[in-house]
Amino acid sequence: MAKKKSSAEKRHRKSEERRLRNKSTKSAVKTSVKKFVTLTKKKAPEAEVALREMIKKIDTAAGKGIIKKNAAARKKSRMQRYFNNMKAAQ
Repeated sequence: MAKKKSSAEKRHRKSEERRLRNKSTKSAVKTSVKKFVTLTKKKAPEAEVALREMIKKIDTAAGKGIIKKNAAARKKSRMQRYFNNMKAAQ
């Protein structure tokens, strides 16, 4: 427990700021995944650009510790496999 009330309040403020920042990054990752999946069904060249953008966002989130390294690797692997299968099917 904090010794002073003010330090506890500061920790709470800081944790709230981090929570909102992390939430924003997670949301950006989810949005890029959705964008990639919808483009994969329509246009392969644009989907490839979206795939690179999505991987970049996932790596950024993993580097900051917002999502775990193995979770990032798993997401990237699944999306790459999905892209390869869709490309092979066309």
